[in-house]
Amino acid sequence: MSRTVAIVQARMGSSRLPGKVLMDLGGHPVLHRVVRTAQSIAGIDDVWVATSDKPADDAVAEWCAETGVECFRGPEDDVLARFAGAAAAARADIVMRITADCPLLDPAVAGQVLALLRRTGAGYASNFDPRSWPDGLDCEAMRRSVLDTVNLEATRAFDREHVTPYIRARRGRFRVESLVCPIPGLADERWTLDTGDDLERLRALVEHLDPETPPALAEILSVSDSLAARPDPEPEIEARAGDNEGRYTGSDALLERAERTIPLGSQTFSKSRIQYPQAAAPLFLDHGDAGRVWDVDGNEYVDLVSGLLPIVLGYRDPDVDTAIRRQLAAGITFSLATELEAALAERLVRLIPCAEMVRFGKNGSDVTSAAVRLARAATGRDRVVMTGYHGWQDWYIGATPRHLGVPDAVRALSTTMPFNDLDAMEDLFARQGDEIAALVVEPASAAEPHEGYLEGLRDLTLQHGALLVFDEVITGCRWAAGGAQAHYGVVPDLAAFGKAMGNGMPISAIVGKGEYMRLMEDIFFSATFGGEALSLAAAIATLDKLEREEVPARLWSYGGELKHAAEDRIATAGLNDVIALQGAAPWPILAFHDRGGTNAAAIKTLFLREMLAAGVLINASHNVCFAHDDEDRDIVLAAYDRALDTVKGALDAGDVLSRIGGTPIEPVFSVRKSA
Repeated sequence: MSRTVAIVQARMGSSRLPGKVLMDLGGHPVLHRVVRTAQSIAGIDDVWVATSDKPADDAVAEWCAETGVECFRGPEDDVLARFAGAAAAARADIVMRITADCPLLDPAVAGQVLALLRRTGAGYASNFDPRSWPDGLDCEAMRRSVLDTVNLEATRAFDREHVTPYIRARRGRFRVESLVCPIPGLADERWTLDTGDDLERLRALVEHLDPETPPALAEILSVSDSLAARPDPEPEIEARAGDNEGRYTGSDALLERAERTIPLGSQTFSKSRIQYPQAAAPLFLDHGDAGRVWDVDGNEYVDLVSGLLPIVLGYRDPDVDTAIRRQLAAGITFSLATELEAALAERLVRLIPCAEMVRFGKNGSDVTSAAVRLARAATGRDRVVMTGYHGWQDWYIGATPRHLGVPDAVRALSTTMPFNDLDAMEDLFARQGDEIAALVVEPASAAEPHEGYLEGLRDLTLQHGALLVFDEVITGCRWAAGGAQAHYGVVPDLAAFGKAMGNGMPISAIVGKGEYMRLMEDIFFSATFGGEALSLAAAIATLDKLEREEVPARLWSYGGELKHAAEDRIATAGLNDVIALQGAAPWPILAFHDRGGTNAAAIKTLFLREMLAAGVLINASHNVCFAHDDEDRDIVLAAYDRALDTVKGALDAGDVLSRIGGTPIEPVFSVRKSA
């Protein structure tokens, strides 16, 4: 069993307030209060005081002797040696460092710092790096092995005087953790003892605290606010006329505001008003948790959009959020690369069959476009062939109806082909194979690949000297941790990953064979935020959890159960000819078809309207995540019952258009078909 000792640094020789550690504070010496607090910290086995060997500090040693507290004396100027000596004398395995100028230290906060060190396996933990707690609640915990290493290595006078900056400057080596205060705005509070003014402020506070009980943060805040006559701030709540008259009044008002400065009021076509029923949809969300979201009107939904598929684990996943918070304490974007880049790249190389080297981007368009540039550089050719959806860059979007602004010369170099039609692809390569740089393929979408299809594409590209590129921005981390290529057993030359790999954080990756990826040193693919650290940390945590919890297997089983149950309901309603779920279980895509004089767009609009009203956020597919549970499934299926009943009744009555109350939803453009 490890021995944990709190060591209180105390000396009389303060330049600003000499003798402060033994001054009276509420009827007791300051040092008495600090030692009493240290003794009440959960997990502390013993408390020692470390002071200097100067005559001026004899008074500290005498106080310790009188009160039965162990005291270690060491050099005044070499505080690190003094502290390390105290730890050795106390036979400590874990040390908590406390300074005697913190008489209002909360033992509960200190206990959390100690628990953070133990539970994470860190070498050092503190609550002041970054600063978020009041000045005066500072404490640090470290393993004795770390302290001894620092005592041997640190040579700068600054490091010897201040004990732990050497550790914090080497966060990765010593595994540094930080306890961040959950209450914002407290970093400016001053509860430390350094000057005469500090002493008067502390005495005023202590008059209102229990003299026999160690202080608690909430208690001190209450007293501090009372003494300052500081009223509790009232939240600013925007008044909305008619909030109780409609379900989406808040969304409607916010849309009106947003469209004054944002085209469509949204950053993404698929999240905008044009993809949801008019005046009958939540266009703005407030927050999410697990597999659910809440809109700005307070309506709750099971989320089958999942951020357009980045949310693979669920909202506020504790493992990913912890990784982000840890990295936030160290920084976000740096002036040089970080170890996180190599750590994430190594995981991707291990998981993804084609990956020998890796570069990072922020979204799928970044890395699919990087793959095309690499392929053109490697082959010396210009033409690109693709199946599926590959982002907003000119080389792809120029071949779609959304090509406004793309030069004709660029559009002429891109050819779209139907998925699963190997004969058509063979014919194209027979005619243009020596001009094709890359074949870019979503390996699965509205349909899974036919037997031999992906293998046929692999053979074609090898035969004609083109590169096979898998766009796994969606299938990556869903079909398997290593993507669809791991699931289907076909290895491309390059692959693009994104969306789910960061569970909502903006990150993507182009991976591939080293002979092609090394061209990254010659082509230009460079971005300021390619190594942004929060997203890298999130991706590492996401991939680790995907493996540990076998998340893709769960998406296949849960997604399959939900898909089959929905299909049973569609069949029971007699709507098989109108509504279908196509594709694989982790991502079934909804397909709507005309019936009689009613077109598919109107049917889809009515279906979505009813699903939303029943508490399910859905657009074009079942985007299931790991956090979706049985209760979520039951809500979705109950919503299907409602929506299918409404659609059937409207089709029978021939009044679908009148029931949707607006213009039918039209797709931005159609790229995924079940062929």
